[in-house]
Amino acid sequence: MTTDTPQPPRIDTSKAHPARVYDWLLGGKDNYPVDEAVGEMLPPQARDGARQNRAFMHRAAAYLAEQGIDQFLDIGTGIPTEPNLHQVVQRVLPSAKVVYADNDPIVLRHAEALLVSDPAGATDYIQADVRTPDEIVRHARHVLDFDRPVALSLIALMHFITDEQDAHGIVRRLVGTLAPGSHLVLTHAAIDLYPELAEQVITQYAKGGIRLAFRTRAEVARFFDGLELVPPGLVTTTQWYASGPVPEPEVDGIYAAVARIP
Repeated sequence: MTTDTPQPPRIDTSKAHPARVYDWLLGGKDNYPVDEAVGEMLPPQARDGARQNRAFMHRAAAYLAEQGIDQFLDIGTGIPTEPNLHQVVQRVLPSAKVVYADNDPIVLRHAEALLVSDPAGATDYIQADVRTPDEIVRHARHVLDFDRPVALSLIALMHFITDEQDAHGIVRRLVGTLAPGSHLVLTHAAIDLYPELAEQVITQYAKGGIRLAFRTRAEVARFFDGLELVPPGLVTTTQWYASGPVPEPEVDGIYAAVARIP
């Protein structure tokens, strides 16, 4: 296993972390009482959202692999929950290469699960924050060929980055490093689909010390400026599918899209 972190950083168990709260919402065990406390305060729809978001990731990753995309950069990886992205894409393309990045030290402790690649392919992990995009790309270049198409995956991540932290600029910077034919895969919590429910989630996360920046559809659409949306375009996670069975209609407060870089 190789990472850019020479010594495991300390895990702060006194503060909730989005990756660990997400793990709790998915029914995982790799979280702490502070994370569970945030999860317990959230409305029950939050668990549905985590499940719907995960299912979208599986569909989108499989679709891109079916289109021949064999390189993936997944930022905001979270705690491993099988099937992981590399398992999804390597079922289609065993030679696919995947680089994961996350800023929660607990993910580093589970990185071995992320690095169990098909022998024909490769996986790698970097302990890094999306707010340092140059660092992530620098590391990813050791594994991925940025002169060829790469799928950039930002799943349920950018609503943790505020406008003051230049969320749209960060995505533009990452997309700007990618070759034509690359894709952006992004999901983002909505403020305008179910406003009262969204405000409840924002408030409860804030009590756990986690700031959220839910956005309107128009604000989420800005992440895809200049890109070619893959049908069905910018919809909710349960409305997005490109092949296979149509997902069941559900209450869904998360926008999702896949877009090609021309």
